[in-house]
Amino acid sequence: MIGLYTADEVRAAEAPLLAATREGVLMQRAATGLATACLGLLGRAHGARVTALVGAGNNGGDALFAGAQLARRGARVIAVLLDAERAHPAGLAALRAAGGRVTGPEGATGLDRAELVLDGIVGIGGAGALRPAAAALVERAVAGPGLLVAVDVPSGVDASTGAVTGAAVPAQHTVTFGAVKAGLVVGEGRRHAGVVHLVDIGLGAHLPAPSVRQLTDADAAARIRPPAAEDDKYSQGVVGIVAGSAAYPGAGVLCTGAALRTRPGLVRYAGTAADGVRAAWPEVIVTAGRPAEAGRVQAWVVGPGMGTDDDARGVLAEVLATDLPVLVDADALTMAAQQPELVRGRGAPTVLTPHDREFARFGYEVGPDRIGAARRLAVDLGAVVLLKGEATVVAAPDGSAFVNGTGTPWLATAGTGDVLSGIGGALLATGLPAVEAAAVAAHVHGRAGQVAAEAGPLVAGDLVRRLPATLARLHRSPRGGLGDSGA
Repeated sequence: MIGLYTADEVRAAEAPLLAATREGVLMQRAATGLATACLGLLGRAHGARVTALVGAGNNGGDALFAGAQLARRGARVIAVLLDAERAHPAGLAALRAAGGRVTGPEGATGLDRAELVLDGIVGIGGAGALRPAAAALVERAVAGPGLLVAVDVPSGVDASTGAVTGAAVPAQHTVTFGAVKAGLVVGEGRRHAGVVHLVDIGLGAHLPAPSVRQLTDADAAARIRPPAAEDDKYSQGVVGIVAGSAAYPGAGVLCTGAALRTRPGLVRYAGTAADGVRAAWPEVIVTAGRPAEAGRVQAWVVGPGMGTDDDARGVLAEVLATDLPVLVDADALTMAAQQPELVRGRGAPTVLTPHDREFARFGYEVGPDRIGAARRLAVDLGAVVLLKGEATVVAAPDGSAFVNGTGTPWLATAGTGDVLSGIGGALLATGLPAVEAAAVAAHVHGRAGQVAAEAGPLVAGDLVRRLPATLARLHRSPRGGLGDSGA
């Protein structure tokens, strides 16, 4: 798994390492990693045009030292100092000694011809939007031909939360040092970070156990157990589905199909769209009564397309009164928000899967800190909260959390949430801890979207059809890092 850290956690880990090493060693490690990443992106050094936007402090120093290394290899490096009096003196001297040029904002003509632009304006200590002078330079860089590479974190992005409150750098790549900052993979920060490259500077032994993590393909595969020779249909998870209605039969078909394709041992359907489900999925056992009459079940999914009338409310209360894990989605979320005691009083695991508008019905605003918001609702209700979004956040009542690294904008279409619910319910039924089941479901769902999108625009049914191929890919994946997480 990939640990995700706040700025404070990274600074605390750096302190003992700085105390134990000679002055400047960590910065040289960071600069070497940054220069190496830039060389890989450029494909060459000699003659390459590089412009570094340099702010005060260590972030600017990283950019200057990396620029010096590139200049020594033959690159044409220009450093644009936003605050000449506070520029890192040793980094500035190194760049000049290597043949790099130095100018102020008024002389930043290199932005119009640069092949690569380094954003070294502010680092993890930065807060709020870029100042006007910096924002104007960034605007010119974006309009120019060069790749925009952020140093540690894109300037204007909160390293801990991903919040962006105004002008910020829309990097195509971010080279981050020591640990992946949570703000690079969640919220607006995810869009501004581009592809994230991690440089090891020796922080590993000093970092705390992460409370926020991201799964890799190998992590997800390890939690989806293939059948063994001694297994039967009851030993691999039995999931019950309450989804769909006369008005929305497709929700029942999609949710049930996704549960089947995630390959539990058995799926029981206890909703009111029985004819459509039976026709689409003859493998499903359809119950013509209430959930209590469905037979042996090890987890429930309740909500997609079921409606919010009195009958639906009774069914939701019945399912939540069981001592089984329950995934609550869509219409069931609307009803649960009106009667939160149904969730708070449960002794068994509960997974809530709201998007932002559904989340707000529980009396909370998501705001710019998506991890913090999901944690607050999880603690309040004593449930796992899967907050859907471009980077889905999964939070548990104990404060542990996951940020999903897979997915595609093509998933923003009707019915894909019903598919996610079916996947999550099937995984809950296998006995996975609720927070892990939800995190793996989000990962698999996102990967299925990416697989389906390879053929062009997708509809929700494409995800169901692509699930077997997606799961096969996960099980074939090497044990990797950021590359296979999608970060």
